[in-house]
Amino acid sequence: MSDPYLAFANSTAGRRLVRALGLPAPLRLERWQAGRNRPVDGALLLGGDGPMASAVAGFANRLTDALFAPRDGQLELPRWTAEHGPQLKALVFDASQLSRFEQLIELRDFFQPAFKGLGKCPRVVLLGRAPESLKDPVAASVQRALEGFSRSLGKEIRRGGSVQLLYVGKGGEAQLEGALRFFLSPKSAYVSGQVLRLNACGEQVKDWSRPLAGKKALVTGASRGIGAAIAETLARDGAEVVLLDVPPAQQALDSLAARLGGRGLALDICAADAASQLVAALPEGIDILVHNAGITRDKTLAKMSDEFWNSVIGVNLNAPQVLTQALLDAGTLRDNGRVVLIASISGIAGNLGQTNYALSKAGVIGLAQAWAPTLGKRGISINAVAPGFIETQMTAAIPLTIREAGRRMNSMGQGGLPQDVAEAVAWLAQPGSGALSAQVLRVCGQSLLGA
Repeated sequence: MSDPYLAFANSTAGRRLVRALGLPAPLRLERWQAGRNRPVDGALLLGGDGPMASAVAGFANRLTDALFAPRDGQLELPRWTAEHGPQLKALVFDASQLSRFEQLIELRDFFQPAFKGLGKCPRVVLLGRAPESLKDPVAASVQRALEGFSRSLGKEIRRGGSVQLLYVGKGGEAQLEGALRFFLSPKSAYVSGQVLRLNACGEQVKDWSRPLAGKKALVTGASRGIGAAIAETLARDGAEVVLLDVPPAQQALDSLAARLGGRGLALDICAADAASQLVAALPEGIDILVHNAGITRDKTLAKMSDEFWNSVIGVNLNAPQVLTQALLDAGTLRDNGRVVLIASISGIAGNLGQTNYALSKAGVIGLAQAWAPTLGKRGISINAVAPGFIETQMTAAIPLTIREAGRRMNSMGQGGLPQDVAEAVAWLAQPGSGALSAQVLRVCGQSLLGA
């Protein structure tokens, strides 16, 4: 679905008019293109005096060929200044060593000049320590303060940029490369203002060009839209894909499966025997399980029928629980597997006329949090991805005024694409992303809803 205002604001005439009238001027976001080699297409500025800055410096030459530090001799890197450039594409600041309030000025000292030198669609990542892991209450407060700073920075960066905060636990440093390959690249184009916790994980990506090579993935609701984009992205990254959707979608399902070299599976996930059918259809097992299938049946609660209520709960919430349990019990979901549930910012912020949908998507987040300890014993991670306004057939049916509000009410001033959700899922499906579990990654352009 096209966004006429975004197209106009980025045209030659539109830029002049938008500037003259003081209207919002969202930039077209850069997204990952086939054939690209490095995550960062430009200069990366690495700052901070903590141990994680040194860890990043050890692999940063695999992210970009232009690496700088803000001081002479720091990390044995050339110095960057706003006066002499070059323009910056990415910033990484290690704030893990900050433990006193007076040290917080280091954030301003690093970011103020760096922000003057940012190019188009820049990426920023702060690194810290989880506040709950620190015994000193002042140090814990300082690290917690990073959340307010990073989210505010995300609303100031503009130019299609993004800002994230990663709290890195003991042993989590080994998975920093995978996280930065995602968050410093166009793969995270529509992700901003996120706070995630990165912990230890024994699994490692062996080939960054095909991080899912040798893995088998099942994607539900895969015949179109976000589900199809997820299947395409997993296949691009090397996974063998099994695409599941309802029987009426058989033709579209088989066509996509053939194009991706995968297999289509027509199945009603709410059928009484859906679990046994699914297990029987996957005799060789799977490594990646993506619960994408979902429906909306919107009405205010006063007008909500039993059918609207029950169908949404059945598809969005009950089916993922029943099918996951069956795949675990049968051993179909292998050890060190990855489970990704598609939630929604409606499940975080709520939405008018969506009590059933918001309830189901909040419940999906609850499933990720509740399942994580049990699955963790087998090395399996489970996380939720919560999309915001994504340009799909479903959002195309929303009335114009509401659709425009959904597009503009975020820090990037535009809707996301199915590819944006797919890239997040593909990252969480990687072997090293077992470093995250029971977490929620919002793909919403830092939406003002539920912020």
